[in-house]
Amino acid sequence: MMLLGTCRWQGSALGKYKAETNEPLIRCTHGMKFFLILPFILWCFGCTDRDRHSHQPLERKLDTVILWTPYNDSADVAANRNHEIARMRFRLIQSRVLDKNEVFRPLYPEVSRFTEADYQSLEPLILEQDIPTIQSHIKSGRLTYEKLVLFFLCRIYKYELNNTTTLHTILAINADAVQEARDRDRQSWSEDTVDRHALFGMPVLLKDNIDARGMKTTAGSVALQENDVTDAYIVERLKEKGAIILGKVNMSEWAYFLCTGCPVGYSAIGGQTLNPYGRGIFETGGSSSGSGTSVAANYAVAAVGTETSGSILSPSGQNSVVGLKPTIGLLSRNGIVPISSTLDTPGPMTKNVVDNAILLDAMLGYDTQDILSVPPPWEAGWFANIVEGPGLEGMRLGVFAGLMESDSLYRATISQLEGAGAFIKVFSPSEIKLDGFITILNIDMKHDLPKYLDANVKNTEGVKITSIADAVAFNEADSLLRIPYGQALFRGILADSTTVDELAVIKARLQEEGRKFFDTVLDAYQLDAILSVNNVHAGYAAVAKYPALTVPSGYRPGGEPVNLTFISKPFCEDRLLALGKAFESLTRARRIPVLYP
Repeated sequence: MMLLGTCRWQGSALGKYKAETNEPLIRCTHGMKFFLILPFILWCFGCTDRDRHSHQPLERKLDTVILWTPYNDSADVAANRNHEIARMRFRLIQSRVLDKNEVFRPLYPEVSRFTEADYQSLEPLILEQDIPTIQSHIKSGRLTYEKLVLFFLCRIYKYELNNTTTLHTILAINADAVQEARDRDRQSWSEDTVDRHALFGMPVLLKDNIDARGMKTTAGSVALQENDVTDAYIVERLKEKGAIILGKVNMSEWAYFLCTGCPVGYSAIGGQTLNPYGRGIFETGGSSSGSGTSVAANYAVAAVGTETSGSILSPSGQNSVVGLKPTIGLLSRNGIVPISSTLDTPGPMTKNVVDNAILLDAMLGYDTQDILSVPPPWEAGWFANIVEGPGLEGMRLGVFAGLMESDSLYRATISQLEGAGAFIKVFSPSEIKLDGFITILNIDMKHDLPKYLDANVKNTEGVKITSIADAVAFNEADSLLRIPYGQALFRGILADSTTVDELAVIKARLQEEGRKFFDTVLDAYQLDAILSVNNVHAGYAAVAKYPALTVPSGYRPGGEPVNLTFISKPFCEDRLLALGKAFESLTRARRIPVLYP
């Protein structure tokens, strides 16, 4: 067995220390200093593609390379429980299922050849830059798609293979990603690029309930650990545009519809996703936790999440990234592990609004296999208008009176908007009840999950479940490993006896109530949008089937991120994105996490 790092270690003392402790060597540090137990600081200068004690190519010895070893996370669990800010109560942090060596070995030879000098030269061209800027650097010859992919992979390997910085966010890496990037570079030289989509060659990460060929789709569950799939409809669209699917990211297991009282961002497959703005201190939000944390930490240009009620808005707010929950039907749900065919939707999660519009556009398409799918409502290239969209002057915005009273950051943000010329209407919403919301999720998932399994699972020998009842029984067979926080919500699905006719009444009533909640003030004052915080009003937007865009607005005194959320009527995403871009330009609130520079 070979314990191998990618840094050129200085002196034999550290080598002896690492061998005795069996800790993984740190790789791709690109200028980061690591303070170890030894009384000195070591500087990693890049990577080597060979074992320094052998002349055999590294590729021939990959099956024995140890890039990562499990660690005792009990101290981290205790620290979380004792921290005065932390709201979570972790029982465990690292996965008991995932072997990161299997995830990271295939592309290790490629990443190991990416040097410190390579990283430093590319950092100002890529880090925190938007897609149009990155594409301009590629067009000018200062950057290539291959180097772009290697830059992000280097960050992933650096942070995720170090147990003191890992966010437990990467579940799978596309072993062909670097080769695909080289192919994009060749196409750039040989083909006309005038009509090429802005997402061409951009590395994108997927939440692990979205099907992508060559990578398992687990929804975080051991029951789906061997789930071989083809591409989801939106993934087909991304690939058509030339995007590179970089890998899969962690999520709240079964999209946070499994257990009650469990920490968001936990899955049996991936462990506990952690927030880069405060590991073990701040929640990641859920269920698209890995999509939020990976974008915040600059692991890719963008990520795709999914939402039923708050699952894009929440992790976007908690991780200071831009998240869009589109109108139901704007993006196909085909090939995505479901909760509810009534309320589910995928959506883009990015570092800025322009990238969000570009990623949304790349996923658009009318899918005849999705009963709620609609043709794209905008002309090709519509998202280009977001860059130079209207300012805030004259925009008409609704503001919750309750938030104005209770949230000082919200109040200060509204003051900024008013100062920029926006019309502000403070209001108290109509009181409505969301009784029956959980019933929609129960009955939909009871029917929708078997349909997904029947249509999408290719490895029926590896995936034994065909229903919620099967999943409950599977989990109970090894509850410590598979459901350490229980499965109360799954049991609730089985216990719910609501009929199809009764469910139809509930759905219609809740949609009417949700729309009344927003429309009363939207229509009365002819507002462009209503402003909320993070996912505070996500449930109302969910049942109304209204789109919502959340944009970084600042940080609490302790450093916890906060977003301003724009909500409007169906298929007004272009308006929301234009508003979001104007707000983003005004505040420039997002800051890169200090520990992930």
